Amino acid sequence: MTASRLPQIVTALAIGATLSAGSVPAASAAPAYTEYVALGDSYSADATLTQITTQFVPEGCVQSSRDYPKQVAAALNVPVFRDATCSSAKTVDMVGSQSPLVGPPNPPQFDRLTPTTDLVTVGIGGNDIDLMSAALRCGSPTAFGSPCKDRWTINGVDKISVNIANAQAKIVGTLDGVRERSPRARILLVNFMAGVTPGVSCYPMVPIADGDALWLADKLIELNAMLASAASQVGVELVDTYSGSLGHDACQPPGVRWVEGLIPFSADPPGLAVPLHPNQLGADFQARSVLAAVND
Repeated sequence: MTASRLPQIVTALAIGATLSAGSVPAASAAPAYTEYVALGDSYSADATLTQITTQFVPEGCVQSSRDYPKQVAAALNVPVFRDATCSSAKTVDMVGSQSPLVGPPNPPQFDRLTPTTDLVTVGIGGNDIDLMSAALRCGSPTAFGSPCKDRWTINGVDKISVNIANAQAKIVGTLDGVRERSPRARILLVNFMAGVTPGVSCYPMVPIADGDALWLADKLIELNAMLASAASQVGVELVDTYSGSLGHDACQPPGVRWVEGLIPFSADPPGLAVPLHPNQLGADFQARSVLAAVND
């Protein structure tokens, strides 16, 4: 399959339990790809406070030693692999250095691309629209109302929705930039898992007001729809991690949830966690979703 193939949405619901449970497939004997580069933000770095690695990026990127790109690279037995993913990354960090909160900068992520790169995953966009920063400030002393939504709605206009619409050109530019630098590459745009599920709130387990939980779920759907549109516009594949992750949101108990809540602790693996980010179960599911797309 070439990078010019019309995009397809790889829905985990459609292929059943193969993606929703079980381990990542073992490495193939003969590599189908020779040079894999992973680009993206904290949802691709699977940001962690217990499994940080500096193999590919500075410590401030809080990149996990078991993020989905590393699992994909291992399963595909790729000879050359570079993981540029970094927490808080935006599309501008593809072409410019990013300065994490601590430590040295992460070089432009596009610097890892070469003309011989033949597989690229991209997971970006959440920080461009300010959704994560909004969600992290949505903690509420009560379950009633929608204070976070109200704060982001000015004169009846939802600022996050405006940001989502404006971000499509940035995503398209990113995908075009990958294709320009690595014309042989198969490009997969990976969307965002369902950290919040429509109609599901669990105050005070996740201390976000019920109205804001609904609002965040709606914004996530809007974001993923924009990513699908961008993928279609450029002609790359979209890997849908959202559909198969429904029911594994932050409101679910340990062992079931794939995204942690506002309380910075995880059972998978045990220890401090990055709020509202994938735990190891979520990273494993992302890896299975990408591998299902690659092997299709």
